[in-house]
Amino acid sequence: MFGLSELAIILVVVAAVLAVKKLPELTRSAGKSARILKSEARAARDADEPGTPRVIPGETVKREDPGTGTGSGADTGTGPRG
Repeated sequence: MFGLSELAIILVVVAAVLAVKKLPELTRSAGKSARILKSEARAARDADEPGTPRVIPGETVKREDPGTGTGSGADTGTGPRG
């Protein structure tokens, strides 16, 4: 009758026919999982190297602007508080 290899081929073909509708969704989720894993691995590697600067996107503040700073200038934050 049927040998083990023929039965395995038939099972693979049946599984492929039944899984055709779900195949795009499965590949999409596998790609998303791979991207997440890659970014987490990169973040873990970057956390291990403390000497490398991190660039955080945000607003740039010019130092020569008089409106920027911590307040009146009386408290510079370098001495003891009392």
